[in-house]
Amino acid sequence: MEQKEVPEVLLNSGHKMPMLAFGTAAPPLPPNDELVPFFVDAIQAGYRHFDTAALYGSEEALGLAITQALHQGLIRNRNEIFVTTKLWCTDAHPGLVLPAIKNSLQRLRLEYVDLYLIHFPVRLRHGIEGNLSKEDVLPFDIKGTWEAMEECSKLGLAKSIGVSNFGARKLSELLQNATIPPALIQVEMNVTWQQGNLRKFCQEKGIHMSAWSPLGANGASWGTLAVMESPILKDIAITTGKTVPQIALRWILEQGVTPVVKSFNKVRMRENLQIFNWELSDDDLVKINQIPQRRAFLAKDFVSEDGPYKTLEDFWDGEV
Repeated sequence: MEQKEVPEVLLNSGHKMPMLAFGTAAPPLPPNDELVPFFVDAIQAGYRHFDTAALYGSEEALGLAITQALHQGLIRNRNEIFVTTKLWCTDAHPGLVLPAIKNSLQRLRLEYVDLYLIHFPVRLRHGIEGNLSKEDVLPFDIKGTWEAMEECSKLGLAKSIGVSNFGARKLSELLQNATIPPALIQVEMNVTWQQGNLRKFCQEKGIHMSAWSPLGANGASWGTLAVMESPILKDIAITTGKTVPQIALRWILEQGVTPVVKSFNKVRMRENLQIFNWELSDDDLVKINQIPQRRAFLAKDFVSEDGPYKTLEDFWDGEV
């Protein structure tokens, strides 16, 4: 099948990144023999940017899918695929970052990742699994951890580095100490949580934004139906002849932000790629700006009276 061309953005690191990512987080995670064909299907459909993380458990399946796609001739070389993965909080200790990325690369069967992100501004006790107790959340060494991320970049293990789930205040603190600025920040963003303040901050600092939960993650325990059930989006979908997900994703693109989509359904996979050759009207954009705002994912497990983050406002830099 002919590949649909996905536009690219030039990151501040000098590397180009496709403006649509295929997400690989799927709790509960299917076994590799089911996951690998999904990812190969996505490559066949035209996805060239894949978003994974140590936490997701999908790195190995993604690596196998890339190998399979090469063997099948779906891609000519590894450089045609942009891979993002993330440092989990139990490894967010300065001395554990380098071993963590090497473990991710081993699972991915790759020599480098295109983008490596700090998953949360959180350090957890090393080795902890399952439910957290408040003693497991340790003070986060933002300066030391970022220095270790910069080392990953200098060694060529990550072409670009960045962060995920940071607020503007924490991002500003990181920038004060950084010799390599973050190329990207990935955060929850959709029409019901539009991240206006953070978008403005990142635009001023030359940091690209990526949006997870672009459709509200309504399958997740913390997810919301507010995007997919939005009367405003449904109305726009009818008048434009597009689907609600296409409207929601197109809006994110028009903010200059890269959406991370996830569907293992072949039809929806292809529909999500059809967001590039049309635009929302000014009237549509005005209506979308009127949608009530609420953050869906709160990360309450990282907040406690005795921990480094005592309130949700503290964790999210006042943006709740």
